[in-house]
Amino acid sequence: MSDPVNANSANGMAHRRRRSELLTFFVLAFGIWPIIAVGVVGSYGFAVWMWQIVFGPPGPLGH
Repeated sequence: MSDPVNANSANGMAHRRRRSELLTFFVLAFGIWPIIAVGVVGSYGFAVWMWQIVFGPPGPLGH
């Protein structure tokens, strides 16, 4: 037969693990990834801006 104390302990461990995984998901989804996305887009914009300062804005090729 199954020991009820061990069954409750395993259930509690599963509950804590699920809660920990949900917390990790929310921190990644609403904290870290948005910051990384803003950093990547900002870095790309800065790189384009610097490129245009050095080489000039895009224009017609025939001039």
